[in-house]
Amino acid sequence: MAYIPGGGAPASGAAPVGSQYCVCKVELSVSGQNLLDRDVTSKSDPFCVLFTETDGRWMEYDRTETAINNLNPAFSKKFVLDYHFEEVQKLKFALFDQDKSSMQLEEHDFLGQFSCSLGTIVSSKKITRPLLLMNDKPAGKGLITIAAQELSDNRVITLSLAGRKLDKKDLFGKSDPFLEFYKPGDDGKWMLVHRTEVIKYTLDPVWKPFTVPLVSLCDGDMEKPIQVMCYDYDNDGGHDFIGEFQTSVSQMCEARDGVPREFECINPKKQKKKKNYKNSGVIILRSCKITRDYSFLDYILGGCQLMFTVSHEFAINFNPTNPFCSGVDGIAQAYSACLPHIRFYGPTNFSPIVNHVARFAAQATQQQTATQYFILLIITDGVISDMEETRHAVVQASKLPMSIIIVGVGNADFAAMEFLDGDSRMLRSHTGEEAARDIVQFVPFREFRNAAKETLAKAVLAELPQQVVQYFKHKNLPPTNSEPA
Repeated sequence: MAYIPGGGAPASGAAPVGSQYCVCKVELSVSGQNLLDRDVTSKSDPFCVLFTETDGRWMEYDRTETAINNLNPAFSKKFVLDYHFEEVQKLKFALFDQDKSSMQLEEHDFLGQFSCSLGTIVSSKKITRPLLLMNDKPAGKGLITIAAQELSDNRVITLSLAGRKLDKKDLFGKSDPFLEFYKPGDDGKWMLVHRTEVIKYTLDPVWKPFTVPLVSLCDGDMEKPIQVMCYDYDNDGGHDFIGEFQTSVSQMCEARDGVPREFECINPKKQKKKKNYKNSGVIILRSCKITRDYSFLDYILGGCQLMFTVSHEFAINFNPTNPFCSGVDGIAQAYSACLPHIRFYGPTNFSPIVNHVARFAAQATQQQTATQYFILLIITDGVISDMEETRHAVVQASKLPMSIIIVGVGNADFAAMEFLDGDSRMLRSHTGEEAARDIVQFVPFREFRNAAKETLAKAVLAELPQQVVQYFKHKNLPPTNSEPA
């Protein structure tokens, strides 16, 4: 359960809390690094195809543009999907080298693929993973990077731009200019947001107006820096750099009421070499309009509102200084009391609460006797978004005085829970580190729905005594009330 502070009850007329209510739109940006080179006389011309799984079958959802002669493409085309946090939405990203104009994928060379759930990407915000061939072997050193942006703001920005006296880059012509817009990512690197069309044979281009979500361009922050790059398009993919400038949405908003905003396009190398260098042309922002997409607003109100902060670990009595409840009745009472004040929302991350309890257990290791052992009980519908982080958290927790009991409720696919329960084989983290011991016990509630309470309790606690004894024996810690031998 994730907590969105200030959630409160849904507004009158809004959809009720439930699986249909908790839906939002997510925008995925894709880039590749070190892709396989399938072309003999040049480099690969990659494009990315997104597949979604429906009834056990992979169906093409959308595809990006083709990056000409480029082994490290950053695709301008975004994938926009509905995110249902309570579902496991399986995705596959496949990259191909375009050889023909055919839409049939078998006509193009395969460069590698990567599969995961949408929740995994949303949970991490940005992931970089190796690409695999059909036989699951590495596709050379190829990597794919996928970044997720929740479209939680219904504002859109429409820009109309032109250029004047841009540098001539073509030997027998003028230039074929286009623009790229970047925003700073959480990792400090510039992230491609939008690429305009190419205007052929001109130093004074006029680009078509374009509209993008404001949250995509600047994360809704009007003062966030935006990097604009101007290039001369070349058919071989080696586009010539013309110049650049930085701005912000607040600055661009000065272009209104028929008064354009001009930005000098600067080439830093030329600026250093030439004393009398002024600029490499001027980019003219003819108009900048911020409006609201009301159809999108209706979608948000009928879906999940993300304007609040999502928390994966919070005290259900809303008292972080004293988060304790008195017995099972106290837990049930606090849970019932908190429900009207929260909205359920994903992704469903387990690692924060595992790490939270692990911090208590780590403090207990400072004691010289077996005085404390911690048990984390997780009741879940089976959907887990941060599997890699949870595996790592469980492996680290296996060194501490704690156990984890997971009760699966409902008819969901509990394969992830069974994987964490290392009965058949010892759990490993995504880095390959093996758990010191098995500390997870998974029990599907549906198998005990009609059984006596004692039967469920027995199954839930079946491995706990052994886990407790195993830990303290390994640490050679005597019980607190034991007499000297």
